[in-house]
Amino acid sequence: MSNKENRFGLGWDAKSKLWAYFALAFWFVRGAWRRLFFSASKGLVLVGRRVTIRSAHKLSVGKNFLIEEGAELNCNALRRMHFGNRVTIGKYAIVRPSNIYGGAVGEGMSIGDNSNIGPYSYIGCSGKITIGNNVMMGPRVSMFAENHNYSDTSIPMKEQGVSLSEIVVNNDCWIASNATILAGVTIGEGSIIAAGAVVTKDIPPYSIVAGNPAKVIKSRKVER
Repeated sequence: MSNKENRFGLGWDAKSKLWAYFALAFWFVRGAWRRLFFSASKGLVLVGRRVTIRSAHKLSVGKNFLIEEGAELNCNALRRMHFGNRVTIGKYAIVRPSNIYGGAVGEGMSIGDNSNIGPYSYIGCSGKITIGNNVMMGPRVSMFAENHNYSDTSIPMKEQGVSLSEIVVNNDCWIASNATILAGVTIGEGSIIAAGAVVTKDIPPYSIVAGNPAKVIKSRKVER
């Protein structure tokens, strides 16, 4: 079965499909223009309205890359920004390794195949962020791969700089809406981060975590 036939599930009537393809046609035209400035792109690129892509020459994407309306993708990073096949960036999401008005250039991020960044999410990849394959991310997820330094009380905290620390989200994880992932955290494969959780420490594989700070409440592995 083709990708076209797979796109729509049950309940889509012919008129609804027609309107969807009509809208996607405009996204295709925008994508065809924008991809000319990418470092590399392997397939279809769809770009919604009012999308901002900065330093696009540092971006490489795989097949079927989709960035929805209002999203901001800043690619000014020390490491090349790499997104795999079938990656989606949701509406009004922000991916920002660096500020547009100066300051230090951040490390950047990579995302594996079949993964997404949820609508209204904020991905602060000044420290490196690595997201694996098949990672689901709900709306308003936040990731911060840096911490402000604050040890010297004689000067303002904003003048003390930051410490960078990598975030890793392994394959097949589900990060639910409004979850926050802090610097230095590794989330094990197959884990579920509950809505609103604040993750401050590493999470073992196949864990379900919830709360602030997040704690393991259950394992997905069933002993036999």
